[in-house]
Amino acid sequence: MDKDALLDYEYPDLDPLPSKIEAEIIPPCDPTVDDRLYHICITAISLVVMLILAILARRTKVGDRQKGLPGLFSPVNFLDHTQHKGLAVAVFGVLLCKLWGLLISPNPLPFTTDSQNKQNWVILGVFYYPALYYPLLACGTLHNKVGYVLGSLLSWTHFGVLVWQKIDCPKTPLIHKYYSLFSSLPQIACLAFLSFQYPLLLFKGLKGTEKNNATEDLSSSYYKDYVKKMLKKKKPTKISTSSTETPKLPQRMIDAVKSYIYTPEEAFRFPLKLAISGVVSFIMLYQVGLLLISAVVPPLQTARSGVDEDIANVLAGFKIMLSPDKHEVVQIVVYYMWCVEVCFISAMTLSGLVNLALLMRSMVLHRSNLKGLYRGDIYNVYNCQRSIRASRPALVCWMGYTSFTAAHICIGMIIQTMVFFLCLLIAVFLIIIPVLHRQNLILFQILLSMWPFWLMILLAVLFQHITARFCFIKKTAGTRDLDNRGNLFLLTYLLFAVNVLIGVLLAVWRMIITALFNIVHMGRMDISLLNRNVEAFDPAYRCYAHYLKIEVSQSHPVMKAFCGVLLQCVGQESNAAQRSRDAEEGIQLVQQDKKQHKVSSAKRARGHWQLLYTLVNNPSLVGTRKHFQRQTAESFLNGSLNRSGKEGSKKEAATKEAEAAASN
Repeated sequence: MDKDALLDYEYPDLDPLPSKIEAEIIPPCDPTVDDRLYHICITAISLVVMLILAILARRTKVGDRQKGLPGLFSPVNFLDHTQHKGLAVAVFGVLLCKLWGLLISPNPLPFTTDSQNKQNWVILGVFYYPALYYPLLACGTLHNKVGYVLGSLLSWTHFGVLVWQKIDCPKTPLIHKYYSLFSSLPQIACLAFLSFQYPLLLFKGLKGTEKNNATEDLSSSYYKDYVKKMLKKKKPTKISTSSTETPKLPQRMIDAVKSYIYTPEEAFRFPLKLAISGVVSFIMLYQVGLLLISAVVPPLQTARSGVDEDIANVLAGFKIMLSPDKHEVVQIVVYYMWCVEVCFISAMTLSGLVNLALLMRSMVLHRSNLKGLYRGDIYNVYNCQRSIRASRPALVCWMGYTSFTAAHICIGMIIQTMVFFLCLLIAVFLIIIPVLHRQNLILFQILLSMWPFWLMILLAVLFQHITARFCFIKKTAGTRDLDNRGNLFLLTYLLFAVNVLIGVLLAVWRMIITALFNIVHMGRMDISLLNRNVEAFDPAYRCYAHYLKIEVSQSHPVMKAFCGVLLQCVGQESNAAQRSRDAEEGIQLVQQDKKQHKVSSAKRARGHWQLLYTLVNNPSLVGTRKHFQRQTAESFLNGSLNRSGKEGSKKEAATKEAEAAASN
């Protein structure tokens, strides 16, 4: 094989682009629907929609606590696990896409083109876009047909105008010609879902099959099903000798893979904020990956297409001589730049796949943590005894948990991509390419020159393991103990200097493993990047721990099932009383009324005592009682009164207080 053929084999022509740089100039595009005029109109329409919804809310019954103006101002019950999560998830997805464009676009708001005060406009946009898309969420608050009609019209308007603008101007000069189009795909998908969901809710409302989600929380069968499954007796399993053995490697690999796959359960539903966090994290992964690809790959391709023979003179100025032939130098540089491009795309793809796998693992861990706290397993979740009750820091962390998750995913993916990119560059240019071309084996030459050192380290490690296995451990009657202690102490002293060198290698390896672990898990808030004894200093994990406190203390399925049973009993009593009042007059009916009055009195007394028992043992009401306000913090354990040996008098006082409340 001659030199030219060998050159073509080693460095193939990888450049599909023209030899000359022909930069495509994308002029600014003005869509048919002007963005400024559209936002002025849609803001006015949104205000009108909110006024209509406010009028409808004032006409609702005053006794219904879930409706009216208070319900309109809280469009989503984030602590209700039974409601439909689609509307809230879609609106949050739309809002995230707009806020992402707010940071990337040179003009944050469409009302102005002032680029000098961009920071001020960004601050204003942070509050403008949540207010703009608030009616999309508020239209489903009252569970009214008029609200569904307004939601359908509003979602169709947003969806139609956005699609119209992208069809008119698919290319923009922002970052990449198609970046704006691909960046708006999640927003288009969320608006399309809203445009389909609101008409579907309207259709169900016209047919009378739509459930009233405002009162479905406590009346839902989900909480009762959860309690039934929790109290259901499990079939005893036969203990076999094979179950006590350590599972084999294939089984352990299968179990490890299953731990990263989330499979839904019938008797468990994710909280709304966790569902929103999952969708928001996925959208953020897409947006960050698209931004990295659009900002790095096209410039690399443009630079690779513009490499000519002048690059040999440039490298010669830095005393770098790749080859005496300039054409060969061009081929080598183009080949190396292509390798850099492949490394970056591979790093970004690897980072995205790792984050998707960790996101699935987080969903599995979320469910395990919630179910553990539901049954009171606090120590295994937190590794310490904590009080599960609402507090100021817990409430602040609960409000910002979804936003913090999106921010950590963004920062984590950027850092991961950069680190993976550097690792791949080192592997490609110091290991793979030198091995393939059998030249520039600098790394291997350094390692080969140090072979006595590596041989000494290897022999020292093997010697310690072999002697520990055959010389210093003896087995007697199924137990293990030390043997030849004198020789063991002598060998420990003689190998002190060698173990110092081994410790240096272990310290370097420990630093690498710790850095990679923290970088890979940077986007996760459900695990701490610090030691469990100091995990409180990890702000992300501390936020997650406080978030779980609010969810468990305010949305415990057993608590809601019990409250639903109490409300159901009260409703049955009121219906029975109504039927008795509408009955015909007569002596027989009078006797039946007396019996019914006695029965209802017994039920009422039983209900009062059940309610009293619930209030006395409610951790959130302990601090409001006069007798318990004098107790110290040590008297409470996990939000409940710590009933120790000195609590006899306190029990008597609590009993008197309960009797007085029952008599009232």
